[in-house]
Amino acid sequence: MSWRNIGGGNNACGMLERMIIHIDMDAFFASVEQRDKPELRGRPVAVGFDGPRGVVSTASYEARRYGIHSAMSMAKAKSLCPQLIVVSSDHSRYKDVSLQVHEIFSRYTDLIEPLSIDEAFLDVTGNESGLSAEEIAADIRQRIRKELSLTASAGVSYNKFLAKIASDYNKPDGMYSITKGQALDFIAALPIEKFWGVGPKTARVMHKIGIFNGMQLRQCTLGHLTEVFGKAGEVYYKFARGIDERPVEPVRLRKSVGCEQTFLEDISKKSAVIIELYHIVTELVERLEKSHFTGHTLTLKVKFYDFTQITRSFTSENVIRTKADILPVAKSLMSQVDYVSKPVRLIGLSISNPQDNSKRKEWVEGELDFKEW
Repeated sequence: MSWRNIGGGNNACGMLERMIIHIDMDAFFASVEQRDKPELRGRPVAVGFDGPRGVVSTASYEARRYGIHSAMSMAKAKSLCPQLIVVSSDHSRYKDVSLQVHEIFSRYTDLIEPLSIDEAFLDVTGNESGLSAEEIAADIRQRIRKELSLTASAGVSYNKFLAKIASDYNKPDGMYSITKGQALDFIAALPIEKFWGVGPKTARVMHKIGIFNGMQLRQCTLGHLTEVFGKAGEVYYKFARGIDERPVEPVRLRKSVGCEQTFLEDISKKSAVIIELYHIVTELVERLEKSHFTGHTLTLKVKFYDFTQITRSFTSENVIRTKADILPVAKSLMSQVDYVSKPVRLIGLSISNPQDNSKRKEWVEGELDFKEW
């Protein structure tokens, strides 16, 4: 890869071409644990709850060699790697480290958009350092390694879509740059599963209509894509052509607040369901108060014993914020669910559709701005 300033000159319109960096910390939670606990270094580590319903939050690269990955059940992870070391999550510590990482970012630009606790976009267009985007990315990675004893991967390009794809290209502890001249050929060969916003469900639909890579996606008309995927079709159409006009946004609007609980054993008795619902409502209210968030829509998510799930929603003209607002509605929504014949594995509640005068711009930890539809 030849390093060059992809934003160093003026384009035909006399404007600087955008220089976007995506930084992604490598196996962040697990790496922090291995850094702080020398006995874990070089060993397969999974961060998460070590119980029958536990799920892997992050796996170290030593663990990933066994096929372990995020969102996998802890039971399966331990069956794949009997010597796996399971460590409980310490989110307050991870957040402190994340803030230290962002302090390093701020030395280069004020245009920082966090995607989650361990990744962010940086817009370094027209920066005053005189460095190219690649040089800045390399310097950031070096400072993270030297000051925090952690590693990060970086992607550099002229838009967010390609920068994010590039950061995953040489993981872990790597860097990749995609220039405008390289973009179309790079995208053409890119498996459709690698496209930002294409998850397993969307990928299956893509495969059914004969789309397996970027070239085949580019051959689809805008009309066909919007017919199949709705408004997301236009996004895919542009991505296939290397187009992503979204700016790096230093602040973001919180769109929802929610919480959920996975039970150690499936539940089907009304009394047990109501008790668990009450506890979830109590936690939700605490989160609403902490984030100063109110909204008009309450959504119930129920995952059954067979991992199928449903959602039920209610929208009120008045804002929903207190236990007295939420609990009766949650019970009403739950009464619409047949949990007697299909025992429940998980219940979740969330408030969305925020009132206009309560919208606050802030870093929403862990909330992506571009998910699978």
